[in-house]
Amino acid sequence: MTIVAASLLSADFMHLETQVRMLEQAGVDWLHVDVMDGHFVPNLTIGPFIIEQIRRISKLPLDVHLMIANPEKYINTYIQAGADWLTVHGEVIKNDPTLLRKIRAQGVKAGLSLNPDADIGDYSGLFEDIDLFLVMSVFAGFGGQAFIPSTLDKARTAAVWREERGLRFFISIDGGINLDTAPPARQAGVDMVVSGSALFRSADPRDFVARLKET
Repeated sequence: MTIVAASLLSADFMHLETQVRMLEQAGVDWLHVDVMDGHFVPNLTIGPFIIEQIRRISKLPLDVHLMIANPEKYINTYIQAGADWLTVHGEVIKNDPTLLRKIRAQGVKAGLSLNPDADIGDYSGLFEDIDLFLVMSVFAGFGGQAFIPSTLDKARTAAVWREERGLRFFISIDGGINLDTAPPARQAGVDMVVSGSALFRSADPRDFVARLKET
């Protein structure tokens, strides 16, 4: 079944614990947390303090996506805050696996993400050092954007590399994920879908999550 991660970017932070409990009851598998710094992306979002609070109220895996310009300065902070998975952008670390290896050395799973306009071929050398590849099917920095179908090519390429090289990493996708876009993503080789706006706006989150898992 498809792994479903709920993007907390779409949550009501005035009632965060209530929202997390709703997601748990709806059957989501992971909680996805977007961290934005106002530099790599134009928006600002939550920091480690909020992640600590989420960690206290939920045992679900915390999938923390660092959309920041200098992740090397903050990986320890986010690991200490409770991140189980820590994803950085290839556009930031270039083709240098050092930071990915540092994350894994601390017992945390390392992820790599790429924006829609990034060429996956430029980052081929990083895939031996990751546990998760996050395909951005919208541009990082804003919620509620429309799904970009051409980004599925990255998922297909990653799935081929995974098989050819005998690697073991999840392929995830984030941006515009709903009941229409999840099936083609799954067919492209995606193991996990990250859903935000569509999930939180659904009339029946439990049914929505169940249908995502069945894709």
